[in-house]
Amino acid sequence: MAAKTLRRDDRIRVRPGESIPTDGVVEEGASAVDESSLTGESIPIEKGPGSSVFAGTLNRSGSLVFRATAAADENSVSRLVKLVQTAQKSKGRSQQIVERFTNVYSPLILGVAVLLLVVPFVTGGAFATWARHAVVLLVAAAPCALAMSTPVAFAAGMSAAGRHGILIKGGRYLEILGRVRTVAFDKTGTLTRGRPELVVVEPVEGTTAQELLLAAASLERLSEHPLAAAVLRAAEAGGVGDIRPASDFRALPGSGVEGVVDGKRIQILQPDSEGLHLDGLSERLEQLAASGITPAAVVSDGHPLGILGFRDEPRPEAASALRRLRAAGIRRLVVLSGDRALVARSVGETLGVDDARGGLLPEQKVDAVRTLSSESGPLAMVGDGINDAPALAAADVGIAMGALGSDASIEAADVALMADSLEHLDEAFLIGRRVRSIVRQNVVFSIVVLAVLIPVALSGIISITVTVVAHEAAELLAVANGLRALRGGRDHSAGDPSA
Repeated sequence: MAAKTLRRDDRIRVRPGESIPTDGVVEEGASAVDESSLTGESIPIEKGPGSSVFAGTLNRSGSLVFRATAAADENSVSRLVKLVQTAQKSKGRSQQIVERFTNVYSPLILGVAVLLLVVPFVTGGAFATWARHAVVLLVAAAPCALAMSTPVAFAAGMSAAGRHGILIKGGRYLEILGRVRTVAFDKTGTLTRGRPELVVVEPVEGTTAQELLLAAASLERLSEHPLAAAVLRAAEAGGVGDIRPASDFRALPGSGVEGVVDGKRIQILQPDSEGLHLDGLSERLEQLAASGITPAAVVSDGHPLGILGFRDEPRPEAASALRRLRAAGIRRLVVLSGDRALVARSVGETLGVDDARGGLLPEQKVDAVRTLSSESGPLAMVGDGINDAPALAAADVGIAMGALGSDASIEAADVALMADSLEHLDEAFLIGRRVRSIVRQNVVFSIVVLAVLIPVALSGIISITVTVVAHEAAELLAVANGLRALRGGRDHSAGDPSA
């Protein structure tokens, strides 16, 4: 059955590895569901009867039967699309100041020139003299340098950004980048790797870290859960030895997994699993959970072997990238995440952001972006997932992680980082600031030239030939100044300014 034909109250079975086609409530079965595409939560959520499931999320381990609570055009994905469309329509499409000026100025000069041609018929003066004045006015007052002051600088700036793997969809977004002082980030996949890593291995007394890790890896070798993959990566990196798959392996819905390893029944369980007694470790488990780490207990024949802790680790370049943003003039850094608030705050503290907000649904991210923009002026939003698309569209300038970002986020964004890295993010703002400065210089220069050249030319002090030469020289100078934007961005020969 096609997803678009689904209606409310339809009963749907979703097998392991299948996407959930619409929103609903689970009636039968238990499984772990990957909701990262919707909320940014990097660790799958356990689902059972009574749990809510959402369109576009991935069923990982078990079979689920759920009752649809929304038709295809009413589910979470459809609401995301509508949010993007609404946010894009609400963006201001203001004209550049220069364009508005020239739209009024050019007809005005043309009208004055026509009036000069009429003067001799009214006053009886020499037509050739007044015609000369009209031609001189048209040449001297032509706003060519003014008109060229913005497009050349914008084109050069976008070319400079392209050399750093930054695709900017238009000159006006480059100009906005030059005014941005607040940057908001999604967490999962943007500031972090987007996958959980094993960061805590704490054995109980009498057990070594190697033994704890080997037991856990032997059990998790048969699992496809992201936490199992994290355990196996850590075990291989730690060189624990031969990892033999457990026998009698089975998943414990809502609790964890278990199996037999070297004749012992090994279990990896959530701290709140029924029947689990860890009195000596309970306080430590609570500490880990409070710090944004997802803890799990490893048990052998009912006796604890130790604790494992998982976290979606920050990207290697994230901290230095944020320091460079501050060096580039960004005053406020904010994390807006659909992940748990504790996790968002933990990542924010690690990276040194000013504010970290978690547990946000896509529409709540849009509200947060608009509030921040009204408080701090033009705001840039950086994200990578489909759940970030509405916020990217609502921001003054949206920046998508281009390499691994979703099609929806790239389409909604105004700027795309073509590499899966934040390494050159500061370049976009530095180039924007440089272009904005050059445009201001060109505008002032062009107006000064017009203010001097027009009266001088009309007074007859210089000939029409000299007027043409002076006019064209001013235009070439404005173009040459605009081309300086090609050198925009960070001075890579000077090293890392954030160090």
